[in-house]
Amino acid sequence: MPFRHRTVPIRLGQHDRSRRDCAYPSISQRKTRVSVHFPRNVLAAVAALAIASLAACAAPAPAPAPAATSTAAPAAVQPAAGQQDFERLERTFGARLGVYAVDTGTGREVAFRAGERFAYASTHKVFSAGAILQRTPVEGLDRTVMFGQGDVVSYSPITQKYAGTGMPLRAVLDAALRYSDNTAANLMFRELGGPAGLTDALRAIGDTTTSPDRIEPALNEAVPGDPRDTSTPRAMAADLRAFTLGTALPEDRRAVLVGMMRANTTGATLIRAGVPADWQVADKTGAASYGTRNDIAVVWPPQRAPIVLVVLSDRQAKDAAYDDKLIAQAATSAVAALR
Repeated sequence: MPFRHRTVPIRLGQHDRSRRDCAYPSISQRKTRVSVHFPRNVLAAVAALAIASLAACAAPAPAPAPAATSTAAPAAVQPAAGQQDFERLERTFGARLGVYAVDTGTGREVAFRAGERFAYASTHKVFSAGAILQRTPVEGLDRTVMFGQGDVVSYSPITQKYAGTGMPLRAVLDAALRYSDNTAANLMFRELGGPAGLTDALRAIGDTTTSPDRIEPALNEAVPGDPRDTSTPRAMAADLRAFTLGTALPEDRRAVLVGMMRANTTGATLIRAGVPADWQVADKTGAASYGTRNDIAVVWPPQRAPIVLVVLSDRQAKDAAYDDKLIAQAATSAVAALR
């Protein structure tokens, strides 16, 4: 029987929903804080040490020695150096920076503007692919997805060759994840029933923050203060961890997703450039108006548990250029702060 493809029509803006205002203050007006959190066993050890110190103070003791004059911060305060790095990068590149990283082995976290909204741009393609893999067994990825020339949008280096003939669903996911193909992204939206379908999938794994509203290329408008097609570094890291390391996908489908991300062709100058060469990286990049440049990744240091790392950035002017060095240097600072 010939394959019958059911088309779900999507019109730009039809999934827009009202949301509270998320206007961004200017960089100079915002007060930021970088934070690092430690596992409970570390905090318990610190508490025990404090109790022992109090007990010692209860007994008579000789006159105290002169107070030390060193200003060195204790190990738990080391993240302050990370904050200074991120603030310096914002000044150097004239950009707003959002960072969230978590060492999945120790639980230690680094956060800078981790609760602020940024346009996610093409990084959403990881989550669309993950949502499709949730509902599609591996053998179902061989199904042909049909589309015509009228479906092809800007920046579609792979799918433009197959308009009228179609592609296997696996190839559609591969084009979106490895080459950031925009028509492939829209075909994934069509599989899900539009941005609302992606929203449902994200809500099901606990994400109440990310706001999918439009398809490619409209979602790349990235106007400051517009909450559509935005998320936060913290929320995106949680989603990425769920799909690539957690239980959101069965093992065989998770391997498909991670394998495509490891083979990404668009990220050599971003997070990959900011971590040691012997670390393995699976990532998805994104770029949009207002100097938006993003990279989200799972990073595997040798002999250590993986790190989930999200670096997002933007600028104030619509036609502002981005600089990949900002993302690479922010990644370097983030992984250094986790040590």
